[in-house]
Amino acid sequence: EVGNIIIRKPATPGMEDRKGIILQGHIDMVPQKNNDTPHDFEKDPIIPWIDGEWVKAKGTTLGADNGIGVAAAMAVLEAKDLVHGQVEALFTIDEETGMTGAFGLKPGLFTGDILMNLDTEEEGDLCVGCAGGTNANIKMKYAEEPVPADAQAVKLTVKGLKGGHSGVDIHLERANSNKLLNRVLWFAYNNFGLRLSSIDGGSLRNAVPRESMAIVTLPKTNVDAFQKYVKEFAAVVINEYKGVEDGITLLTEPVAAPGFVMDGKATFNFLNAIYATPNGVIRVSQDMKGLVETSTNLAIVKSENKSITIQCLLRSSVDSAKEDLERMFACVYNLAGAESLFDGRYPGWKPNMNSSILKEMLAAYEKQFGKKPLVGAVHAGLECGLLGGVYKNWDMISFGPTICFPHS
Repeated sequence: EVGNIIIRKPATPGMEDRKGIILQGHIDMVPQKNNDTPHDFEKDPIIPWIDGEWVKAKGTTLGADNGIGVAAAMAVLEAKDLVHGQVEALFTIDEETGMTGAFGLKPGLFTGDILMNLDTEEEGDLCVGCAGGTNANIKMKYAEEPVPADAQAVKLTVKGLKGGHSGVDIHLERANSNKLLNRVLWFAYNNFGLRLSSIDGGSLRNAVPRESMAIVTLPKTNVDAFQKYVKEFAAVVINEYKGVEDGITLLTEPVAAPGFVMDGKATFNFLNAIYATPNGVIRVSQDMKGLVETSTNLAIVKSENKSITIQCLLRSSVDSAKEDLERMFACVYNLAGAESLFDGRYPGWKPNMNSSILKEMLAAYEKQFGKKPLVGAVHAGLECGLLGGVYKNWDMISFGPTICFPHS
């Protein structure tokens, strides 16, 4: 009913007594594109190209997350030369926008005992755990006021950032365009008489934002000082992120006067709240070396119809830590007079190091490739936590080929 697809392939003769395998992936992708790429994801095909050993896409995300997992399962389903027990394939919808398919899965649909999730993004890694997540949805209202007399309108843009997956890439400490933009706006509000008219940063809650822009006004006498400050600030952040972000760009350009500016109190509360919003790695795991335990991503900031919408994705493999983050966000935005709603909660997947399929795959991988695979967990929202909650008998594992920059 929810829109998932299930395909079954009977066991080959003589293998009917083997445990059934469920191959699982999701059929949606993250539709990110560069601003200068004319592409409509609802109509236009992805344009792939080959760069050495890599498959890439021109100006957009490729969709390997999780198209490659679906393709691998389809290859098993259509193969005529494999000997196997019963195979069931589960293709879920909307994993990237809230795990709708996994949330909607009902019991009693499968006979298999082993779930192989095909959504891990590094070849040679066997994943046996993942983080849970919560969507933080903030709404801040503002009143429209006339543009001050003798004011100049300016468009301020932050771009050229790498972005990335808000879970898998969060430990790379890349810059967040919404946070960088806010640093400029906050300083100019307090020092140059800046008034904010509109803001638009980020586009997906599970992608680190790469580009953000705002339309502002300043007293004409302060425009030169503002532009000088922006250039100086650009040099500062380029130095801060040296070796991590090589393409940070801050631009100012004069634009036509907007129809209004936001009222002063709302602007003050908004800029301070964004400054105080936690972003990035909050805590690393004490149980698994190198794994991020808890993080948050200030993903989307957008003004429209007399309100500013702020969306963040909070992640943690520890439920109590995730709840603590929710309260932290609620307190920050309560002080700013904003409304907070937390939804889309999904559980983490606790590792089972005594898993039978893990032992089988460790042996099979070493036999096939002559080396041992890595076993670990991922700071991202795999569907296994939800699926295993419905089918508690499933022994689960996740693996896949190497995918770089899946959300950017």
